[in-house]
Amino acid sequence: MTRADMTRESPSRVGVVGCGVMGAGIADIAARAGLDVRVVVSRATAVEPALDRIRGSLGRCVRKGRLTEEQQDRALARIEVTADLERLADREFVIEAVPEDEALKTDLFTRIDGILKDDGAVLATNTSSLPISRLARATHHPERVIGVHFFSPVPVMSLVELVSALPTSEQTRTRTTALLTGPLGKTVIDAPDRAGFMVNALLIPYLLGAMRMLESGRVSAEAVDQGMTLGCGHPVGPLRLADLIGLDVVKAVADALHREFAEPQYLAPPALLRLVESGMLGKKSGRGFHSYAR
Repeated sequence: MTRADMTRESPSRVGVVGCGVMGAGIADIAARAGLDVRVVVSRATAVEPALDRIRGSLGRCVRKGRLTEEQQDRALARIEVTADLERLADREFVIEAVPEDEALKTDLFTRIDGILKDDGAVLATNTSSLPISRLARATHHPERVIGVHFFSPVPVMSLVELVSALPTSEQTRTRTTALLTGPLGKTVIDAPDRAGFMVNALLIPYLLGAMRMLESGRVSAEAVDQGMTLGCGHPVGPLRLADLIGLDVVKAVADALHREFAEPQYLAPPALLRLVESGMLGKKSGRGFHSYAR
């Protein structure tokens, strides 16, 4: 596809549903790319915290010299945050980035599908584990549903997994690819429509294995991480990486993989379960396998 083709195909009005770490990051890069961005949150009291999260994402780029303050201000001017889902009606591309809960996502897909006015609008999900076909089934237009799995932090990580369901149309794939590789500047890989797609299907057993090693009681969390960073050249150890992803997210992906494949390597170990049950979700909560200053 030529740059001119990308310009024609790429959506310019983007909707983001959910404004946690992933949603804020997606809104950040879309606004910086010059797109008209509308973010929908669950309730009116969540609007200002969502704006703060987006400002924080852009502010980190300013502090690191990747963005000027003027560019930050222009990006913020392109973003509207609302609690009204109906405000997505004119969007050409909508991506949901809500928690990894299948019932929540399917309900959202049913509602958004009935709101979008443009038959060619794309309805994407940032799910990290759920098969896209199951979410597409919740809509009357499964041909416009696609998986777009960003990695955290969205402004920094260049990879996106593109996951088509069986009904996904070629137009949907083309428009989505044009947006990701054009204005958003991401590298796209095709991944299979199965729980965990490709990256998490490989990553999660590795993380769970590190947790089981810790459970043996013979090593510390620091030793496990140093073993993989200093011994194998990994940029971050598996337990710190799990903390960075969010232990609730790691558990949700592991559960989805175990449901689909019923293999022991995907079963969440007790060490992970106890931390999640205690609200110790990793870096975002201040404590997981390691402790973090807040």
